[in-house]
Parts: sequence; C-alpha cells; structure tokens
Amino acid sequence: MRKRYVIAGIGTDVGKTVVSAILVKALKAAYWKPVQSGLERDTDKVQELVPEAICYPEAYHFKMPASPHQAARAEGVVIESIPVPYHEGPLVIEMAGGLMVPLRSDFLSLDWAKTLDAEWILVSRYYLGSINHTLLSLAALEGQKIKGVVLVGDVNEASREAIAFRSPILLEIPQAQITPEQITSWANLWT
Repeated sequence: MRKRYVIAGIGTDVGKTVVSAILVKALKAAYWKPVQSGLERDTDKVQELVPEAICYPEAYHFKMPASPHQAARAEGVVIESIPVPYHEGPLVIEMAGGLMVPLRSDFLSLDWAKTLDAEWILVSRYYLGSINHTLLSLAALEGQKIKGVVLVGDVNEASREAIAFRSPILLEIPQAQITPEQITSWANLWT
C-alpha cells in the first residue's frame, strides 16, 4: 500500500522529527526529508530513534542552517524538482520548517507538498501565539486531506479546545526525554 503522510509544522523546532519517528514506528513506514538545511540531519535522528526504519536520502542537503532558498543560494543551487522516492508501503515525508518556507523565492514548501497525494499531519508546539499559528496553518491547508494535529509540549485546556474545534487532535506529546523506548510508547498510542 503506497500511502503518503506529510508531516508539517507551524514553524521550526516544533517536534516534526519526533512525530515523524512516532509515525514511522507506528505504521512500519519509511522516512524521507526532501530538503534539509544545516549539518544536523533529521534523517539521522529518525534512524537513531527507529533503528529498523528505511530512511531515504534527502533530495537536497545544504550546510547552512537557514531557509532552503537561502541555503541553496549560498551553495549556488536552485531547487527545481524534488522526485519522491518510490516506496511500496507507507512513506512519512517531513517538511522543512513551517508551511510557508520558501524552496525558491517564487516557490514554497507548501506549493510542492500540495502536489503529493498525501494525508497531512500538522505538528503544533504550545507557546504564546501557537493557537494563531496552528489555525493559520490549518487554513493554509484547506482543500488538503488533513488527518489532524499533534500537540507537543504542555498544552492548556483552552488551547486544546480552540484547536480541536477545527481539527482532530491525533496525539499529545508531553515534554519528555526522547529515546527509542519513548518513541515506541507513543507509537503504541497512535490512532
């Protein structure tokens, strides 16, 4: 079954890689991050958290920890096409940064990912203003197959209710040490 899941976030460092690892473990899926900026690779982190996972190499990997269009420009590269690796089973695709991250000045990550036949999972980390960022991201995904939202961090009830009114909450991930065992524990809760 060739099912695809796009893991998108309301911004950078909200927990997309952890959520990707959970989904990879829960669905016995493969993992792919099409564009990576910075020397630390999220692919390495997923492989560490789910050692048995099949992880495909990035289509583009830039040294500079910046938006993909800026990092690409610094290396004299223009991001043109991003072919999706063929995988027979489920494939988890982790986007870089938030939805509106530019791959080129005239082309956003969202523009590319909308061309995929995929279900979307939005990752939201709780902070002051995150409700607005979450709801704006959900609005940007209108017309897409949105599976739901994963909440990361210590979310208060009012925030949860405001988000749940507009999208299913798939999982809540409290602050915790991220280990392979913890990933397995959360994967067992996946619905």
